[in-house]
Amino acid sequence: MTDLTSVQEALQSRLDSQRVVFWHDPAGEYAADLDALELGAVDVIRVQDNEFGVKNTILADHVGKHLIYRSGDLPRGTANWLLDLELAYGVFTADKSSMLQQELGLNDPALLPVIEQHQKFFSANSCKQALEKLLKDGDDAALLRAKMCQVLVKASGHKLTDIVRELLVENAAGKTAKFDDLVAYGLDQFYWDGLASIYKYPSTSPTIDDFVLWMFTRAVEDFASTTPDEFRNIRSDFNSLRYDVRTQEVITTLASRAAAALDVKSKIEHRDYRELATITIFEEVDRKVIVDLAAAVATQSVTPREVADIVRQRRHSLWSAKYAKLYEAIHSASELLAAIAGLPHAIASAALGLEKYQSDWFRIDQQYRWFTHAHQTADFQQPLEALKTEIDKQYANKYLYDFGALWQQALEPTGEWKSAALAPQARFFENHVAPVVKGGRTKVVVIVSDGMRYEIGEELASKIRSEDRFDASLSAVLGSVPSYTQLGMASLLPQSSLELDPEGLPVLADGKPTNGTVNRGKILHPVKGHAVTAADVIAMPSDELRELYKQHQIFYVYHDRIDAAGDKAPTERTVFEAAEETLRELFHLVKKWTNANATNILITADHGFLYQDVPLEKSYYVSEPPQGHAVTKINRRYVLGRSLKPSPSFMTFTSAQAGLVGDIDIQIPKSIHRIPQPGAGTRYVHGGASLQEIVVPVITVNKKRKSDVRPVNVDLMPETDKITTGQLAVKLLQREPVTDKIQPRQVRLGLYVGDILISDQPILMFDSASDDQRNRYQKAVLYLTQDADEYNNRPVELRLEEPIPNTAQWKLFSKGNYTIKRSFTTDFDF
Repeated sequence: MTDLTSVQEALQSRLDSQRVVFWHDPAGEYAADLDALELGAVDVIRVQDNEFGVKNTILADHVGKHLIYRSGDLPRGTANWLLDLELAYGVFTADKSSMLQQELGLNDPALLPVIEQHQKFFSANSCKQALEKLLKDGDDAALLRAKMCQVLVKASGHKLTDIVRELLVENAAGKTAKFDDLVAYGLDQFYWDGLASIYKYPSTSPTIDDFVLWMFTRAVEDFASTTPDEFRNIRSDFNSLRYDVRTQEVITTLASRAAAALDVKSKIEHRDYRELATITIFEEVDRKVIVDLAAAVATQSVTPREVADIVRQRRHSLWSAKYAKLYEAIHSASELLAAIAGLPHAIASAALGLEKYQSDWFRIDQQYRWFTHAHQTADFQQPLEALKTEIDKQYANKYLYDFGALWQQALEPTGEWKSAALAPQARFFENHVAPVVKGGRTKVVVIVSDGMRYEIGEELASKIRSEDRFDASLSAVLGSVPSYTQLGMASLLPQSSLELDPEGLPVLADGKPTNGTVNRGKILHPVKGHAVTAADVIAMPSDELRELYKQHQIFYVYHDRIDAAGDKAPTERTVFEAAEETLRELFHLVKKWTNANATNILITADHGFLYQDVPLEKSYYVSEPPQGHAVTKINRRYVLGRSLKPSPSFMTFTSAQAGLVGDIDIQIPKSIHRIPQPGAGTRYVHGGASLQEIVVPVITVNKKRKSDVRPVNVDLMPETDKITTGQLAVKLLQREPVTDKIQPRQVRLGLYVGDILISDQPILMFDSASDDQRNRYQKAVLYLTQDADEYNNRPVELRLEEPIPNTAQWKLFSKGNYTIKRSFTTDFDF
């Protein structure tokens, strides 16, 4: 029985808005309580065979309020003298369902069965109160139940995808509380009916686990093979869930579970990796593609362009972050092998070799570094072991050894260590620093990074250029020989002559020692210069660095990360990791100096290096030891002494031939050969005359006042302005190649009517550096949701959005107009 207080409140509410209330109580449940009601100045009249008198009383009194109580069966038709008044004022009943309907303002009689069927829900005050906030005029029975589901699963909305999202999140976590509530409150069948009608989920014994398996089966098979409309709703909602940052991890968890249940591994075992490239749901596909693609790259049965396309497709995988390093490594490997295969069979001259290394050949060293570092830092290395073996073999044997021998042949006619192609490193100050500070009004910062070879400098210059309002140009100087730290560092200082000590340390500049920051500072002092370590600059507060910048005209900043790692046998295999750290630290130094008001920055190195990530074969060592009147210094890549004996294994220079003063002779093992040294590392070396050691980068950095970085332009290339099915295929063109200043653009697509999204939202990345426009097209397919059914024959917008930096939000940058022109049967509205 409904509580008397609730009845009293309901009656009072009626009497507040109207003068007469008719109360029907067929069972007479409230006859004894009628006089206990506290309704104020209200005339309570019991109808007991006095209908005509009651009617006369009501019609005669136009001011007072009346509660007309009737119990028992009512007379039918014209036998009911009060029928016209009951129709005029309405009838109040005190059964629980009716009262709830009135309380919630649900005036549609069709909603009463919903309340009666789900009395447990409406008896729970928390549920009832939460629902009341969601109700709107015009809600039908389906919408009412959908909003009840929204309350129970605590969803953000009442659409099917909102309810499904919450239940999938719960299922992925191994919990069932929300679905159990749907069952407890009698709404589970409504949920299953919605899945059957809207998603075409066909199970006669549905469960959440079964739905998950069905959903992932459709994601791989039916989405691509059925008619467009049949599974359009589940397709659209699945894509929304997988691209939604709130549910990507959930979909990943469920995909792992589904893959095991569906035995995806065995189903794809014999499929070609090219066929699988577009399937981005299951981890097993990534594993299969990586293994097979790596094998194809190792045998060079796939082109670099094909590899790049597949790697780009795999970026859409749910597992892309987990396997990114492996895909990077495979991509670098394909580029590297193709570049090695394209090397010439001879180098016409040393000058041509120096020029070609700066324009093309350095990429091989760069790709090898990228491949090796990606492989070393990947969570899974085993899938690439065969490819790594091939890469190391090709890089070490065909490139470093065989091609290095061709470079050695080009060097053989060299009598003096100089070239028309590159200025000598010893003229660095004269050619690069002095012109900037000439006149005394401008300043310059020189950052010297020990061991930063040319290919690392090229990447750093590109990284700097990609920063807004920064420009960086790359050139090179011919490194001094022997290409070791003390001579390289001395060559960069202001001086007119350099002299080697018989032991190699110190190197004298105009007779003064150059080893250590203090001695270099003394040499810089006469030109208003100051020497400082990079570590000191990085640790220095910004205001302190600004004050230091005011005090001098020239700054030499010494950075040592690469050589510090490579020159020690226990750490030489971390040299590529050190290179990554160097890129980060040098970029940070550039930003720090520009924040201290520096506008002219030069970045260079003392020497480059050779590195291979495998042990050296015996053939890589010289066959005889150096000999001479006095052998004073033997390193892995150079020898110092007096009257050194010429040998077929070595190139021999006098100090004068090497551009130095003094009587010290220099010998360098030919090509990439090493001199055996007990306890020393063998993979990382420098001191010789290989291209990698002696092409020393010089980066000139300037900061601009105006912004000069922008995202690449992306245009929609419409082939129609009508949507006639449940999907829309669109073509987009990246207008120009990506460069340092024209940067990649991430694009999200979606169809809208006003603010209402009516499709999924695929995401594309436009980052092609190809000059061929044909390589810069991308296609996407948008799948319409059930909401699109309401907008047939109406215009819609295709919006192209890009992410707002440092937020989870997106902003519009372009749009296209379409009209939906479809013929279909409207889906069941959940």
